[in-house]
Amino acid sequence: MKTSLSWLRDYVELPADLTAAQLDNALTELGMEVESIVDQAATVKGDLVVGRVLTIEELTGFKKPIRFCTVDVGKDVPQEIVCGARNFAEGDLVAVILPGGELPGGFKIGARKTYGRNSNGMICSAAELGLSGDHSGIIVLPAGSGTPGEDARPLVGLDDVLVEVEITPDRGYQMSLRGLARELSYPFEAAYTDPAHIPAPGATASAPYEIKVEDTIGCDRFSARVVRGIDPNASSPEWMQRRLLQAGIRAISLPVDITNYLMLELGQPMHVFDLGRLNGPLVVRRARPGEKLTTLDGVARVLDAEDMVICDDTGPISLAAVMGGETSEWQPETVDVLLEAAHWDPIMVGRTARRHKLFSEAAKRWERCVDPTLTLPALERAVQILTAHAGGVVDERVLDLDHVRKPGVILLDPALPAQRIGVPYPAERVVELLTQVGCTVAGVQPLEVTPPAWRPDLVAPIDLVEEVARLGGYNDIPSLLPPARGGTGFSAAQLRRRTVGRAMAENGYVEVLSYPFVAPGLADALGYPEDDPRRSAVRLTNPLSEEEPLLRTSLLGPLLGTLKRNLGRGLRDLALYEIGSVFLPSGSTTPPPAMGVDRRPSDADWQAANAFVPNQPWHLATVATGEIEPSGWWGPGRPATWADAVEAARIALAAAGMAADRVTVAATELAPWHPGRCAAIAVDGVVIGHAGELHPAVLSALELPKRTVAMELDLTAIPAAPVVQGARISSFPPALIDVALVLDRAVPAAGVEAALAAGAGELLESVALFDVYESDQLGEGKRSLAYKLTFRAPDRTLTSEEALAARDAAVASVSAKFGATLRGA
Repeated sequence: MKTSLSWLRDYVELPADLTAAQLDNALTELGMEVESIVDQAATVKGDLVVGRVLTIEELTGFKKPIRFCTVDVGKDVPQEIVCGARNFAEGDLVAVILPGGELPGGFKIGARKTYGRNSNGMICSAAELGLSGDHSGIIVLPAGSGTPGEDARPLVGLDDVLVEVEITPDRGYQMSLRGLARELSYPFEAAYTDPAHIPAPGATASAPYEIKVEDTIGCDRFSARVVRGIDPNASSPEWMQRRLLQAGIRAISLPVDITNYLMLELGQPMHVFDLGRLNGPLVVRRARPGEKLTTLDGVARVLDAEDMVICDDTGPISLAAVMGGETSEWQPETVDVLLEAAHWDPIMVGRTARRHKLFSEAAKRWERCVDPTLTLPALERAVQILTAHAGGVVDERVLDLDHVRKPGVILLDPALPAQRIGVPYPAERVVELLTQVGCTVAGVQPLEVTPPAWRPDLVAPIDLVEEVARLGGYNDIPSLLPPARGGTGFSAAQLRRRTVGRAMAENGYVEVLSYPFVAPGLADALGYPEDDPRRSAVRLTNPLSEEEPLLRTSLLGPLLGTLKRNLGRGLRDLALYEIGSVFLPSGSTTPPPAMGVDRRPSDADWQAANAFVPNQPWHLATVATGEIEPSGWWGPGRPATWADAVEAARIALAAAGMAADRVTVAATELAPWHPGRCAAIAVDGVVIGHAGELHPAVLSALELPKRTVAMELDLTAIPAAPVVQGARISSFPPALIDVALVLDRAVPAAGVEAALAAGAGELLESVALFDVYESDQLGEGKRSLAYKLTFRAPDRTLTSEEALAARDAAVASVSAKFGATLRGA
């Protein structure tokens, strides 16, 4: 919100000696973030003085009219200045910037020769001084308003202070001069004049134009007035143009400028229709499927069924509360106008603005809530300004379709502010502060508080507590650190997540954090079957993006999106991981009970609320593509394969405290993995995740490289790690024996390893697969798995006979279970 200090002073009697620091501090204490406070006088550097035009010589022979002037600027010798404007005459007072000065935008002024004459300075227009967008001529000061050489800044309006503040979303009333002035009246205890408190005629028996509101939820108030026979050539007054420019809004035409001016002054967005371009009665309703509207920005938009539109017999002519349409907008020849001021549903406006990417100044105010009582005062102010500057005849009939609900009463314990803030607020002080913000307070215990119409954000007792603290003074709240309580450190779940994350990072994976929002089409892209429970996702009521309204049921979708984005930025070898929550619908269709902050929820309410909240287990997911081991001068690298995805799962489970003998890996089929290269990861026989190479169709749909691999585990499902007893370290040497076994290709290596361990007995210290070999010589459907067996006794050096006996027992176990034979035997 941008405005000027002089405009604020119209409504609040601020101290005459108010400094920028005092204003900054007051706004900050009121909860607003001050973006800037700029003294306009400092925007023009150097000497900007009053000059009197002494002589004018018309120069000819150029493409445009040029004047050579002599101007008295209070010096001994008049200044010679070349000027192209023609709206001044000899004897006029003008604003002159002398050599060495600098105009807004960094335009420096010097003495130079132009058009064959010397020019020492510049006679300034309002646009050059940053006062308006008018380039048509220079500023001519009223006769007798100043003397040559006098500082011209106060005379041209450069003696103001511009203020820009950032408004929090729940305080839409501050996006107006009316709201800002009211707020500033609190800290300075200054008199406040409400610009909306003007006599305004109410609804008449007949309307100036036939209008019908079909949806009173989307539009609960619609007011309109008609003015006929205005001067279409009337321009906006200079003071209005200057104030609009100071607020960052360009002047367009008098009727449009009036609506923008009143939007800034009162906070009530309005719209002006060309009465002659309307066809039949107006209808306010929701858009119908397939309807289109070309808005004022020239874009043809397909409307949504949630959008509110204003229609005539030709169809939609305005996207309500957001932007008008081309077919009914004001034209340069317009003489009859219909002025509309309505009150729209803020949720509807916010969604419409985001859907169409139309974040107009009006939409910004509507989605933050607007005072519904402003429509008639705004129309009266608009009619007064319009007829004062453009003439016309006002239709005495007034339309006002009012379906606004009155604010509800909030019951407040007068002791609650002191309890919550920690500062003593007597009941009388609470009543005084709430009355100051416009609330009506009745009762004693509890207080019966009715918020004003411009404060729709006050809906609960805690909102009133916040107002008491804010107006009572944030600086009066002591800054005390709470006592540090003893704790037990990380919980087991937190410690597990940190340990697993550290293990992944140590093994070359880079952590990323993805948004949990996904598009409805992602399930199809990942190849989920129609009956896959992962298709059932929680839909957000108010999503950040209409394109991604669902919460993820798997980490892979957003993680693969991150992978694709990094590939698009030129990276080729990537190994990423993410630890985060997934959201699984609870299946409950009963909405949770409303729970306030005035008391602890009952056990029944707590259980009902938790039954509605989706289950949110923590998952770990990894993706890898390109070279997992980089190539270089030392030799070729190695591309990532399904085995790396399986190994990532083993690393994570080991970090979570799961012993290798508790983890099993078995072939399976599950989207989005390749059916022949997908492994189910189980702990104690319970499947908790999958790993492998992604299906080619999925990679094609997501535009990812071939052979991309991925893994996902449910960290919440992993059992608690047991207490590990320290193993006794033997000081005796190990016996190392390698065995190569020929088995069917379908036999899982993990099963073979388990069988070897079971058969070898207590002397086996470790077993590790180090080679996989396939050849026609082994037989069709056969392969060789080579394992390194390490044997060691805790109390002696093993003899070769003992080691070989243990090896033979291990091989016999595999042979009995899988029909394995020793290779070369």
